[in-house]
Amino acid sequence: MEILLIDSIHPHFGERMKEEKINCIDGSEWSSEKVLEQVRNYNGVVIRSRMKIDVKFLDKAVNLQFIARAGAGMESIDVNEAIKRNVVCLNAPEGNRDAVAEHVIGMILCLAKRILIADNEVRANVWKREANRGFELSGKTLGIIGFGNTGSVLAKKISGFEMAILAYDKYIQIDSKKFPFVVQTNLTEVLQQADVISLHVPISKETCGMVNDEFFNSCRKPVWIINTSRGKVVKTAALVAALKSGKIRGACLDVFDFEKFSFEQTSSGSNPDFEYLQKCENVILTPHIAGLTKESDLKIASVLAEKITRFIKNQ
Repeated sequence: MEILLIDSIHPHFGERMKEEKINCIDGSEWSSEKVLEQVRNYNGVVIRSRMKIDVKFLDKAVNLQFIARAGAGMESIDVNEAIKRNVVCLNAPEGNRDAVAEHVIGMILCLAKRILIADNEVRANVWKREANRGFELSGKTLGIIGFGNTGSVLAKKISGFEMAILAYDKYIQIDSKKFPFVVQTNLTEVLQQADVISLHVPISKETCGMVNDEFFNSCRKPVWIINTSRGKVVKTAALVAALKSGKIRGACLDVFDFEKFSFEQTSSGSNPDFEYLQKCENVILTPHIAGLTKESDLKIASVLAEKITRFIKNQ
């Protein structure tokens, strides 16, 4: 059994594989051409987002048994094609769910308490107290769209803030005993009741562009919208229009619909919508780092190592 590391991963992964007598080859610095040339020699690959695992890739990977995604999203992998070829697809959403949930809470607090605005003002010797009067989370309603690994952890972590929590997920039946503080409901109810909406859905044909003009027009009151899922879930033009009209109170974005495939940089160029967001005081922007912590790096490696070990032992 030999594994090709197409992207870098925490050293713990290699150590764990060595214990199982599985050889790992670091191809993270290889060109895409070299990866395609050499992948036929490997039984498994570990990938983040450096290149797509598509039909062309799978045609070359004739001995491939599994694909391991060091993260949660699987959009860079043609999962259906892999399944047709009996290639197992693994991922590690458990690895960064705590990191993302904490990032969401931090973003909400910064927005509600005007922390970034006040910090910048004080650094510029501007002292405004009344202008920076914020909001308390207690008594507000949080709507969570997508109640998988991250959405459910967010609900657990934020429950201590005494917010009412509504959750919408058409594919999951929420365990009321495990989450007695969560009310599972439909999307309409979330949009009608929420003061804050946090998105935790994978990107798919169903979710791409789901947060659009109709979405914002359905909100009964001005809300804060938080997106740490995938950029293309939110239509930026619709978000900007909603901000300008006051239909939403503010936004926190860790992901953007103009990110490049690798997530390492954007292609926003002179995008006027992005330029507007950059100037908004009621918008917080971070560069796709919600899931990036020292701890999540290790957790992702550990989760993948265990799943691969289990897969191999069950062969």
